[in-house]
Amino acid sequence: MPALRPVDEVVDELLGYVEVTRKTELRSLDDALNCCVASDIQSEVHVPPQDNSAMDGYAMAFSDAELNRIYEISDRIPAGYIGNALVPGTLARIFTGASIPAGADTVVMQENTKQIDDGIELTQLPRDGENVRRQGQDIEQGATIVKGGDRLTAKTLGLVASVGVSKLEVKTPLKVAIMSTGDELVEPGEAISPGQIYNSNRFALAGMLKTLGFDVLDLGIVEDTREATLAALERAAEQADLILTSGGVSVGEEDHVKGAVETLGRLDVWKMAIKPGKPLAYGNVKGTPIFGLPGNPVSTYVTFHVVARTYLLAMQGFSKVQPDVYTVRSAFDFSGGGRREYLRVKLHNRDGATYAERFSNQGSGIMTSVVWADALAVAEVGQQIHPGDALTVLPLTGL
Repeated sequence: MPALRPVDEVVDELLGYVEVTRKTELRSLDDALNCCVASDIQSEVHVPPQDNSAMDGYAMAFSDAELNRIYEISDRIPAGYIGNALVPGTLARIFTGASIPAGADTVVMQENTKQIDDGIELTQLPRDGENVRRQGQDIEQGATIVKGGDRLTAKTLGLVASVGVSKLEVKTPLKVAIMSTGDELVEPGEAISPGQIYNSNRFALAGMLKTLGFDVLDLGIVEDTREATLAALERAAEQADLILTSGGVSVGEEDHVKGAVETLGRLDVWKMAIKPGKPLAYGNVKGTPIFGLPGNPVSTYVTFHVVARTYLLAMQGFSKVQPDVYTVRSAFDFSGGGRREYLRVKLHNRDGATYAERFSNQGSGIMTSVVWADALAVAEVGQQIHPGDALTVLPLTGL
């Protein structure tokens, strides 16, 4: 029997097979969330475009600042308007975001002034340049603000919009075909008979793929026959960039996926030193990559997060493909076995430190453990974990 392969070794090998998509398209900002930026984006403008006020107050020349002096108000400058050049020895009433007028270099916040008849007295002297946002303080013209391979998050979309860009070139989102096999599967909402189960993996996989920004081609439940499986795989290979299945790659008589893939392409089944999980299939159908994930719900979820997700992000062209990892403290005892184990844990803060609490039932069919958890804790082969020990965790935010 071949030895179980380390998870990191398998992931590294798979990444070596990745062919990054070359397809790109132009998208408006309101349709680009989670897309992969195709190339670096440089700003064609300064942000702010000119010196402006960070406060409601009074624009003045710092060299004129004095206490016990009544200043005349020579102008009023709301945001969005350009004021007149400042009359020497006067103040200009100015509002947050308004451009600093020529001749002024400092803004006195209105809380540090007092109105005397029609004039203004300073109650506190400002610092030179106080409350002035300088031109280009945030972004200099010509600066790279987003790099090719970055994910367009809400934050980066706001940054791109701030330099006036309305459309940008992104990598066309991969289309991932998902298929479910097994006559025991029933769609939610339908009547269930003894020996049948509801098809949960379909919705979990589709949800994770959409959250990551991929398009989904849902082939539904494929009849447990060789002919139906071949037809579904051929359709998937023609229409999708990658195929994703859960279960159906064993050598049982009713598992037709393995034989159908080998007829149409190639399939390698690897046994990883991972728990939950272990069996992982990878290959191609007429040149289209295919992953066969384990069928148990938690195994599907974990192997997607640790392996398939990384491959897909690399194929899409993202520069960051590995999950984030953090070090926290354990709140439990655990003895590692012969495989790296990904424990479902919940993080909480105590006494200034972050602790991971373990779900009591870590079975591969306990999907409630995934819903309860907000991270996966890594227990290495043979590792002895005690309360207070350092623990590596992978957050599950968004997935």
